[in-house]
This record gives sequence, C-alpha cells and structure tokens, in this order.
Amino acid sequence: MPSSFGFTNIWLQGDWVTRSILLLLLSMSLASWAVILLKALDVWRHKENALNSEQFWHCTSLVEGLGVLSQRPGNLFFSLAQTGQEATEHHQAAQSQLHDSLDVSDWVTRCLRNSIDDHTNHLQNGLAVLASIGSTAPFVGLFGTVWGIYHALVNIGTTGNVGMDAVAGPIGETLIMTALGLAVAIPAVLGYNALVRGNKFIIARMNRFAHDLHAYFVTGARVHRAAHAGV
Repeated sequence: MPSSFGFTNIWLQGDWVTRSILLLLLSMSLASWAVILLKALDVWRHKENALNSEQFWHCTSLVEGLGVLSQRPGNLFFSLAQTGQEATEHHQAAQSQLHDSLDVSDWVTRCLRNSIDDHTNHLQNGLAVLASIGSTAPFVGLFGTVWGIYHALVNIGTTGNVGMDAVAGPIGETLIMTALGLAVAIPAVLGYNALVRGNKFIIARMNRFAHDLHAYFVTGARVHRAAHAGV
C-alpha cells in the first residue's frame, strides 16, 4: 500500500501507459500555452496596427502613407496598401494578359481579397492546435483515470485487501488524471475563444481598410464613412 499520494506516487507506481498519459498531458499543456502566448502577442501587435491604420488616410500622398505603415514591422495594413498599389500599377502596365478582360476595379478587388485571405490564414495558424487540445485533453485524462482504477481494482483482487484505505486511496489518486486533463483543456478553450475574438476584430479592420483602398485606387478618393454605414 502506498504511504503517500500525489503526482510522484502516480509516476513511481504507474506503468508505462500511466507515464505516457502524464507526459502526453504535459506536452499538450506546454504546446497550448506556447500557442496562446505567441498568438496573443501577434493579436496584440496586429490590433495596435489596426488602430493606427487610420494615420494612413491623414497623409498627403500614397508614398507618405506607405512610409507611415511600414514603420511597424509585419504590418498587415502596409501589405494591403502595397498590394493595392502594385495591382493598380500592374493593371495599367500589363498588356495582352488574361486579366486585361477585367477592369481595374475587379482586378484590385481580386488582389486585395487574395491578400486578406492569405493574412486570415496566417492569423488562424495554431488555432487548430488549441481546438484539438481543448476537445481531447479531458478524454485523455479520463482514460488515465479509467486505466488507474482498473489497475487499483486488480491489485485489490490480488491482495484481498478490501479496506477503505486500500480502495479509496488508489482510486482517488487516479482522479488526478481527470483533473489534469481539465487543467490542460480549460486554458486551451479560453485561449482559443479569446484569439478568435481578436482575429475577428483584425479581419474586420482589414476588410474596412481594403474597401477604402479599393475606392482610392479606382476613383482616387476614399469612400466617406457615412457611405460605409449605408452599405
């Protein structure tokens, strides 16, 4: 009968399955926290860029606006503005190509949409890891508990000791595996929801900025905000 309970006793008394489950839960926890921290920094940086993207429209020229946006490394809004500029210049310069059948509005729209889709995919990187960990970690912990209870009952049947201390201790100890699974899953789920909410804000700002860019490159002027509200 074990004289003490806890993680150390589970590790020392457990077989290779129990130890594998503990290591798996530990690796899942480390992976989820790494994704949460890295993606949170990304979301914070892109939200700052989104809030400062309005400075672009206060510049006196496109070159000055691009210069302002480029001061922030990895600025998605600089990439969008650059894409719109390159699409406009390319459409005006290219001859005898398939996209000549598109007018400049459709061509700029297509290029900006592709750029937003690429950035959206980049923003969503890692979220699948959090979703998978959040949905599977409780079951991994539950499997560890079931496995531990099975071995505890086999040990009781072998020794013939049916005392309360022989039953409650080992079985109660295996419930730690379920608690570990929940401790891994809960931060992953909360982090996933927070990151999705942050990404929605950034994507909405990118769509709004791209809409204004489209109007600027096609008509030479930004669409008035009141017109946005009516769309």
